[in-house]
Amino acid sequence: MSLFRKIFGSGNDASNDENQNQYNDNNPDLSVPVDEKFTFNFKKNGGKFLYCENMDEVREQFENILEENDWFESEAVCYEPKLYSLLEENKLNYKAPVNPKFLLASCENLIADEGSVLFSSNQIKQNKPNDLPANIVILATTSQILESKSDGLRVIKKKYDRDYPTNITTIKYFEKAKEEDFLQYGSSAKNLYLLLLEDL
Repeated sequence: MSLFRKIFGSGNDASNDENQNQYNDNNPDLSVPVDEKFTFNFKKNGGKFLYCENMDEVREQFENILEENDWFESEAVCYEPKLYSLLEENKLNYKAPVNPKFLLASCENLIADEGSVLFSSNQIKQNKPNDLPANIVILATTSQILESKSDGLRVIKKKYDRDYPTNITTIKYFEKAKEEDFLQYGSSAKNLYLLLLEDL
């Protein structure tokens, strides 16, 4: 998708200034594409965004995250068998971890208007966000970006038909509030990395 290359691969500061102006709180532009809106709001919330064109790039970026945080050969939490290979390739223990450094998970959807990540019991079991490790690495795809939380809930309802997941929740804040912010009251900020895989 050339959009992400345009946003992240370009050294053109003028285009970045132009993107910033589109999201001026006093003059929101409703015609902004959903993926641009998600990217802007996610980064504004303090999330770390890594765009990947294929699974080789996902593995490479995952290793970069491990290296940056010195997480090699440590423990991680992961409830999804489809992600175990990423942990096994890097000698990370995910079986009954005692002191996990991070959670590796997928998600249900990415919510553009909030810049948040929508989870269910399929990714985090019955844990509340406060019970999860402070560091989270998410693997998601570009097709999972939706406009609003209600769109995300509608997709969950359609996807699972009768066997609905429980514990549906979003995580929105990815850094400590710089000052007391009543909107974040009761929320624990997470250090969140998003590996976004192109699938459109």
